[in-house]
Amino acid sequence: MRFSYNKLWKLLIDRGINKKTLRETSGISATSVAKLGKGGNVNTDVLLRICDALNCDVGDIMEFVREDKFDEQERKDALTNG
Repeated sequence: MRFSYNKLWKLLIDRGINKKTLRETSGISATSVAKLGKGGNVNTDVLLRICDALNCDVGDIMEFVREDKFDEQERKDALTNG
């Protein structure tokens, strides 16, 4: 299983917030944002700060994805994005 932060990116788009603004309002580092962008592991404090800044629940910004489904989604994204 892996974490997917696609919900976070969609929420930011829906609210018109860019990554820089997220960093500034939540107090997280650029490194943490980069890890999130790659679906990497981040400290729960990072997730708490994001949720606090966006006034949302952790389930609103991330989800668990099974490896086989994650790989399938990556393939679909690669085909779509060229």
